[in-house]
Amino acid sequence: MAKTRLIKAHAYGNDFLIASAADVSGSDVAEVARRVCDRHRGIGADGLMLVGWHDGTPSMRLFNADGTRSEISGNGLRSVAAWLALRDGTPVGATLSIETEAGPKRLELLDKTGQRLTFITEMGPPTELREEHIDVRGQQVRAVVMRVGNPQCVVLGPATDDRLKTLASALAVHPFFPAGTNVELAEVVSPDEVRILIWERGVGPTESSGTGTCAAAVAAAAFGGTHRTLEVTAPGGRQRVEWHETGIRLTGWAEVVAEIEWFVRR
Repeated sequence: MAKTRLIKAHAYGNDFLIASAADVSGSDVAEVARRVCDRHRGIGADGLMLVGWHDGTPSMRLFNADGTRSEISGNGLRSVAAWLALRDGTPVGATLSIETEAGPKRLELLDKTGQRLTFITEMGPPTELREEHIDVRGQQVRAVVMRVGNPQCVVLGPATDDRLKTLASALAVHPFFPAGTNVELAEVVSPDEVRILIWERGVGPTESSGTGTCAAAVAAAAFGGTHRTLEVTAPGGRQRVEWHETGIRLTGWAEVVAEIEWFVRR
């Protein structure tokens, strides 16, 4: 047994455990992620974020709750930034840069209220954006697919719990997406607002998703008649998305809630 320190943080209920990559070196990290993220036998989280440094620049790797890898999480990225900013005493107005497996991401600290920090994150442009018709559970579904650093599938229309459990869960593991995909059911409320439910790859239903929020906004603007600047409301709360020619800007908060000592099996 060895001990390692974990930081628990969340953004709108989308929660993560943050660890130093060096502390779990030599371990089966996928198994560590499954153990610590287990909500009954571990600490509980949607994912494990491993943070390292190269020439003074922080980097992050994400393991989902089931131990699979993901390229990026918008909420996880912001959770890491919140922890770093609190640790380093970063002032409001400063910027941070964090390397991810989807490239470097820049965050500007807008507000600091206790352990809750608000950032604007430059998420980069969506890629491979298009509409597809996918046969799933005996019906043909019109879906908007893209990458926001990771794969996304957005279905515009009613965002209901029943459709989340049936349609979204099936799309997440559909053969159309060989590596799996994140799925958002996105209901246009007005030209300035979209409401979503999320089925996250490797996790299942989540309270929020940063990349999913961005994907839903892009899909709604490109194919649902909304404006390109809008509010996206998930069960955990509301984030603001601005889709510019140069990329997507996501505004929202993250909160650091605990420091934990965890026993790692070697």
